[in-house]
Amino acid sequence: MIKWRVFTALGFALGLAMMWAAGPAAAEKVDVSAVLAPVDSIKLDFEDGSKHFVLFVQREGKAEGHGLLAGADVTEYGMHDLIKGVGGKPRGYLVYAMPGGDKAYIKWTVRAIFVKEPGQAKPKLLDYGVWEVAGGTGAFAKLQGVGTMTIKPASKTDRRFTLTGDLVIGE
Repeated sequence: MIKWRVFTALGFALGLAMMWAAGPAAAEKVDVSAVLAPVDSIKLDFEDGSKHFVLFVQREGKAEGHGLLAGADVTEYGMHDLIKGVGGKPRGYLVYAMPGGDKAYIKWTVRAIFVKEPGQAKPKLLDYGVWEVAGGTGAFAKLQGVGTMTIKPASKTDRRFTLTGDLVIGE
């Protein structure tokens, strides 16, 4: 009976020591940027004089930077609901596909506003928002994370999506 208690206590202590040594999964910083070019789009222009439009767009590009998503092929599936010169709330999903086939699905939302700066004839578009992991496959099946993002014009048609934040591959 005493041997059984000693073995049980030793086993419990060894288990705790292993859990303590392994610790929780550490969050990894992510800072990636991708210039995404349109490959498909559908646009609805409101014909009521409001300058309101909705753009459904698929864009593609390559992620560069640091963290788990760097080097991935990126596809945006976005819905940009905007009033030209005023603002809107674009949102959508980004799919980060790694060379080995693992995918991370990122849900994003942005608040866009147009601001008129002194001395400027044309309003400037500001796009800032948040993202979160919505799912994943392969090595990203248990991926979790959240962060902030920006969307900036890279050309007349292309947009630079920049994501910063934290990612963890859970247990």
